[in-house]
Amino acid sequence: MFFKTSIKQKDGGHEYTHYRLCESYREGRFIRNRTLLSLGDLESVLPPEKIPFLCQRINQVYFEGKTFIISSLRDDKVEALCTKYVGLLHEAQKIEKAKKKAAGIEQVYIDRTTNSDIREVGGEWLCLQACRQLLLPEYLETFGWEKQDIALALTQIIARAVYPASEYKTSRWLQENSALCELTGVDPSAITKDKLYQMAHRLYGEKDGLERHFSNRTNDLFSLDDKIIIYDLTNTYFEGTMRESRIAKFGRSKEKRNDTRLVVLAVVVNPEGFLKESQIFEGNMTDPESLQYILDKMKSHRGRSDKKQVVVMDAGIATNDNLKMLKEESFDYICVSRGKLKEYRATSLSPVEIRDKSNQLIEISQVEVDGESDSFYKVKSYSKGLKEASMENRFTRAFECGLSQAAEALKKKGGTKKLEKVWERIGRLKEKYPSVHRLYQIHVEPDERGIHATSISWERIEAKSESRHGEYFLRTSLSVHGEEITWLIYNTIREVESTFRCLKTDLNLRPVFHKTDEATMAHLHLGLLAYQLVSTIRYKLKQFGITHEWKEIVRIMNTQKMVTTHMVNTDEECVSIRKCSLPESKVRIIYKVLGYDEKPFIRKKSVVPQLNLKKNIYAGIQGISSG
Repeated sequence: MFFKTSIKQKDGGHEYTHYRLCESYREGRFIRNRTLLSLGDLESVLPPEKIPFLCQRINQVYFEGKTFIISSLRDDKVEALCTKYVGLLHEAQKIEKAKKKAAGIEQVYIDRTTNSDIREVGGEWLCLQACRQLLLPEYLETFGWEKQDIALALTQIIARAVYPASEYKTSRWLQENSALCELTGVDPSAITKDKLYQMAHRLYGEKDGLERHFSNRTNDLFSLDDKIIIYDLTNTYFEGTMRESRIAKFGRSKEKRNDTRLVVLAVVVNPEGFLKESQIFEGNMTDPESLQYILDKMKSHRGRSDKKQVVVMDAGIATNDNLKMLKEESFDYICVSRGKLKEYRATSLSPVEIRDKSNQLIEISQVEVDGESDSFYKVKSYSKGLKEASMENRFTRAFECGLSQAAEALKKKGGTKKLEKVWERIGRLKEKYPSVHRLYQIHVEPDERGIHATSISWERIEAKSESRHGEYFLRTSLSVHGEEITWLIYNTIREVESTFRCLKTDLNLRPVFHKTDEATMAHLHLGLLAYQLVSTIRYKLKQFGITHEWKEIVRIMNTQKMVTTHMVNTDEECVSIRKCSLPESKVRIIYKVLGYDEKPFIRKKSVVPQLNLKKNIYAGIQGISSG
């Protein structure tokens, strides 16, 4: 610091020297000065020859803290003025710091900055906003739920969507990896697997009401009327014996896991992929039998229109009895005919050609069937035909290989030669390849006594099926719609396949590790609740061409983190700021498309004095770690 002078006049016209205490600072490549204190007519209180000594003393006391001075050099007037001006400097500094803190400005040591408590927040914040969009907190409030219970329910549903795992792993993830509890206001240290189990069971108790609420809310949000609904079933298997279970039964597994017990999940969705209804059945429930149990619930989703709803289903459900039952309950339907029609007449000269989503050619033509009131459409898919032909060729090669091995065994020592055993072997081969054995005429030549077989021969029968590869027939109660519209309506069944794929793979409903029926049902229902969030988010993204799978969306969103930055300011105070990172470009696009906020909350700041650890504290820490 230094003194800067200027000549001024008093009121009487008398001139005097005006002193200012200034300091230099750098602004870019320029050196500039600023005034710290205006001292006025300093020569009136101090002889001019002592003024440089006053400037020296102010610098010594203010910057170096040298308040002591040799008595021979001490001047009481200089010391008094020095104490006064240093006090004013400190007071001005405090005022300036207060102004900067009020404006959010802190002077900190850059090299002493650290980051900690880094948590994922992107996927969690995305799902929480979806929950609020679906009015889930408001719905639970209508049942008298406490705020903390609602917060825990939201936490568990969102956790299932972002990190589908067991309750034990979920509790650890909430405590160590995710910022979800900060968003919902739940204390992560108080979350245990038992509390998560209890909440899952409580949510399952509200199953019917929650499904109706989500169905109505998504219809209102996206102006849907549910004129078309899709019904299908899938199953998932248990990792465990489940011998005492009421619902875990052996059945036909979609994943070819016939060695384990199963549970069947039936769902009703609309063409947009939103879940309308669900039901959990025993593992041995067949597809046709399930329709009558869920038909009453399907009637509650007739939509706002007075027109009949159209039920889309696959051939496994479309028995004649079920189709008759749908007509009696005033439903229309579109399904695949359970068998390939043999007697039919084409009603048009040439089929209608369309392209599917994979740009594969499909031919559709309406046909007439005697004695049937329904409309039938013949569908020819060339890509499906190539696949069926390839599978048939693979099976025929395997079937012929099995016949060759049986024939060679007749010539080997110890081989199967008895006529009865040879036919049993051929019978087992037919059972293994039921779709191709009808294409062969097999001859077994017995010996003179009729006890042993002497040779096996076979010949391929000319089959009409080869020309019908890739063909199937659609059956519908709709009278006038046309070939293309009918096929497009039926093709919405792909949406339920996407639903099952998301539930089983992205939301981890396969396999089931729970040991009781109640826990199993609560587990499956929790996955369905998470799917409500997923379908809401993905539907809006699809409108803008973003067709990622859910796991990919979560991966993108997890680039956004919550982090606490620790800094030390010039007052040796620890300044901690908890803040969300800026979203990456892909994350920002997702937020913008959905109309969601990019950040969950404003930054949180705390300022605390630095802790001065004493040496004996380290001894205690070492004792704990070494023990």
